[in-house]
Amino acid sequence: MEDKPKNETIVIFGATSAVAQKLAQLHAQAGDTLILVARNKDRLNTVASDLLTRGSPQVDCLTSDFDIIQDHPSLLKIIEEKSSNISKYYFFYGILPDQKECEASWEVTHKALMTNLLSVMSLLTNIANRIEKETNRGLIVVSSVAGDRGRQSNYIYGTSKGALTIFLQGLRNRLHKSNCTVTTIKPGFIDTPMTQDFKKGALWATPEKVAQDIYKAACKGKNEVYSPSFWMVIMLVIKNIPETIFKRLNL
Repeated sequence: MEDKPKNETIVIFGATSAVAQKLAQLHAQAGDTLILVARNKDRLNTVASDLLTRGSPQVDCLTSDFDIIQDHPSLLKIIEEKSSNISKYYFFYGILPDQKECEASWEVTHKALMTNLLSVMSLLTNIANRIEKETNRGLIVVSSVAGDRGRQSNYIYGTSKGALTIFLQGLRNRLHKSNCTVTTIKPGFIDTPMTQDFKKGALWATPEKVAQDIYKAACKGKNEVYSPSFWMVIMLVIKNIPETIFKRLNL
């Protein structure tokens, strides 16, 4: 998948997120057909209208609560009815739970794990079973640098993303013989509505920058990409801090 074919059909789960919208714009400008899936119908329709003006020949919108796993087979059947030649599936949805609330409540923790991990695994498993007999399909999934090492400030969120990264490694290994790619995206801090209450600094990236990194990685069928790329160095340092020292740090 090193050279991007023209006029692809693309599916985007979590299509109303800030980065997903920027990624969809890149595909629209390339003349691709888009199938957008998210919870909010009104926001989906707004996004779809914008993409049509940017060059996409067709944009279909589907609403779904991804946490309702039993609905996934029927959702994917509807998507397949829209197009039988989907080349890429993107996964952008997720939540950033409050760590203290997670520590105090298993229900809050379970909700975070369901949305960020289990529901994504369910969709990926269903899709993998469909594309395994095909070729040149791509699964592009947004994980996070938070999954590279557990930290007291966000280890529930980090757990969901770390487990997702491991799952994607195994899925990549499984689908390689089918010439299907699995790309893990590990963003750092992104300035989006989900992080509006955080102080911003030099390490923060715009949705446009991360979307461009994802688009390039998907077109080349990359395995794992940090975005921006300097996070690879940062996380290499963090991962190699001895545990005897790391557990004393206030991270």
